[in-house]
Amino acid sequence: MAPIKFGVGQSVLRKEDDALIRGKGRYTDDHAPRTLHALVLRSPHAHATFKLDAARARTLPGVGAILTAEDVKDLGGLPCLFNLPDTPFTGPDYAILASGTVRHVGDAVAFVVAETIDQARDAVEAIEVEWSPLPSVNGLVNAVKSDAPQVWPQHAGNLLFDVPIGDKKAVDAVFASAPVIAEVKIVNPRVIINYMETRAAICEYDAARDHMTLTIGSQGSHRLRDILCDNVLKISKDKMRVICPDVGGGFGTRLFPYREYALVAVAAKKLRKNVKWAADRTDHFLGDSQGRDNVTHARMAMDKDGKFLAMDVDLMADMGAYLSTFGPYIPHGGAGMLPGLYDIQAFHCRVRTVFSNSVPVDAYRGAGRPEAAYVVERLVDACARKTGLSPDAIRRKNFIPPKAMPYKTATGKVYDSGDFTAHMNRAMDVADWKEFPKRARAAKKFGLVRGIGMATYVEVCGTMGDETANVALGADGDITILIGTQSTGQGHHTAYAQIVAEQFGVAPERVHIIQGDTDKVATGLGTGGSASIPTGGVSVQRATRKLGLALKELAADALETSASDLEIDNGVIRIAGTDRSISFADLAKKADPSKLNAAETFSSADGTFPNGTHSVEVEIDPATGKIAIVNYVIVDDFGVTLNPLLLAGQVHGGTVQGIGQALMEQAVYDPADGQLVTGTFMDYALPRAADAAPISFETRNIPCTTNPLGVKGAGEAGAIGSCPAVVNAIIEGLNREYGIDHIDMPATPERVWMAIREQERLHRL
Repeated sequence: MAPIKFGVGQSVLRKEDDALIRGKGRYTDDHAPRTLHALVLRSPHAHATFKLDAARARTLPGVGAILTAEDVKDLGGLPCLFNLPDTPFTGPDYAILASGTVRHVGDAVAFVVAETIDQARDAVEAIEVEWSPLPSVNGLVNAVKSDAPQVWPQHAGNLLFDVPIGDKKAVDAVFASAPVIAEVKIVNPRVIINYMETRAAICEYDAARDHMTLTIGSQGSHRLRDILCDNVLKISKDKMRVICPDVGGGFGTRLFPYREYALVAVAAKKLRKNVKWAADRTDHFLGDSQGRDNVTHARMAMDKDGKFLAMDVDLMADMGAYLSTFGPYIPHGGAGMLPGLYDIQAFHCRVRTVFSNSVPVDAYRGAGRPEAAYVVERLVDACARKTGLSPDAIRRKNFIPPKAMPYKTATGKVYDSGDFTAHMNRAMDVADWKEFPKRARAAKKFGLVRGIGMATYVEVCGTMGDETANVALGADGDITILIGTQSTGQGHHTAYAQIVAEQFGVAPERVHIIQGDTDKVATGLGTGGSASIPTGGVSVQRATRKLGLALKELAADALETSASDLEIDNGVIRIAGTDRSISFADLAKKADPSKLNAAETFSSADGTFPNGTHSVEVEIDPATGKIAIVNYVIVDDFGVTLNPLLLAGQVHGGTVQGIGQALMEQAVYDPADGQLVTGTFMDYALPRAADAAPISFETRNIPCTTNPLGVKGAGEAGAIGSCPAVVNAIIEGLNREYGIDHIDMPATPERVWMAIREQERLHRL
């Protein structure tokens, strides 16, 4: 059978883009009922006690309300939704407004509502605050020192938890007799997660119904509603509707509730007027969760031939001053992927989560899996140098073979399928590794150093839980899907339409997606962890098939035939081999509307395991330390490709984010006073198109055996393979020319230049 024109596997153009490129997208800030305007007064100190007096500010023209901790004392705090099953912890209160003490620069102390934004600014400046600074601590290494200032008095040593994963006794025994041991000590720096559209929230209050409508650009309207109602506002969920319009990027950071969402709701109810808050970039840098921030010491025990015997990891993760929604889960869950693609029988990881006087840390594209891949892939290259094996040879020796699938790792993950050597070989062929020495010699004639490196990664995704799709036939013959996932730019409208097209043969324009509205869509977990297609896509497929069977039964009556004789194509149901048919629209007019929809739920509890190889070639100018990426090749196994264009876009975007982290991105806090030094785009660098070479991307897919669609998830993969591949390439060049075997991200020109100069100094001694 020929592939459906708009079906699975076809490069269908994104149906969302026409409106967006014409400026007809509808973002939160475009939703403009008559509103009051709100601003947040934020702490200028990393740690301080304070006394606040807003009396004069409340008398200024246009000021409607100024909320302080006293005004919201009956609200619950923002919850942490993760805990350890065996050793549960109790985190500190994450109050909606700080009361008496602030714990990071940007901590919220007051919420000002006024007729205009300028009047709100005047009122913020008029609030009198008496600050008494306290000692603060930033950076993991500093936070765990014995004399470090305490962020929370009840958490001695600034420690939230210190727990083991795996079998320490078995690992210690292997290391005690291992003939070869390699190790790395690496920093995965904190990054500030930037998307094009900053966060905003509008609350419209209906006094007659005592009902709120919140419009918020998020990654999931139901999750926000449930947390705000159940945990914070303590109201019935039927008292709140959350609408999510177009969203300009998310990357994990929009999945969580934030203080401002509760504050606009409180203010709108108090004033009986609509209230709007929109973040500027300063709000974003100081108020939105940040990402990564790990310090890791990893060791690998090997036999004399380079076979991996055991892996031991000591991982510390910075939580910031408060626990964000999933903050502690990120390092703990990510640690489960530390064995990577390798057959490692003995594994142990010590996981410590630490408080500091900084913005809270939570999920960022990959949520722990990029951190894990970075550790193991840096360590594997260190193993190669230690044994004298090439990076590909040591990987071939230790990859889990296809015949071992399904394979259960030492951390309990079950890989269902994959041929890791095959995609590594293909990536090396495309990148022309055999001819690299010639290119390196040619570059050296011009005073440049070439480096080549790779990362072979695996991740787990699609584990958000149950997702329900409702697929309905409309009176006009079009199809409508109601689903609780949320697009933040990925292309859900196109992808889901292709799944429907696979069953019904209808063009994407005839498929309409409704998401991001808790009144219209009954349930939903939102979008995160690359789950929308592995989970939501299966729900859409099954609901569409179920609806197709129902439509055939209805059409059988109309056409006076058996349902088994009918086929569906292009929105028409016909008796196979004849010209007798009935259109979707005509059938909808005849049928009971209650029989024109179908719902199905799917959960991928065990997840899927996308994997692949990134190969990177760099050129280093030793005179300046500047690095240029000259070749980038990716070969991935995503099981099944739904839409090659959407897939390439996701992989390219994630890869460039990883390049940014590898080469330039780092949130820097002043160790003396806790100020965020990189608090604007003047000081915080983001990658541009010129910072990435053209990316050669292809797939070598092996269908997932545990997912009905065969897909393995793809939204975060680019960010997982890129960082270790880029840094491994840099180290390969620096090691070959200067003997340098380590550099931390970001590998800025300054760091590279200093590493070369230091090595040259040591050689002169």
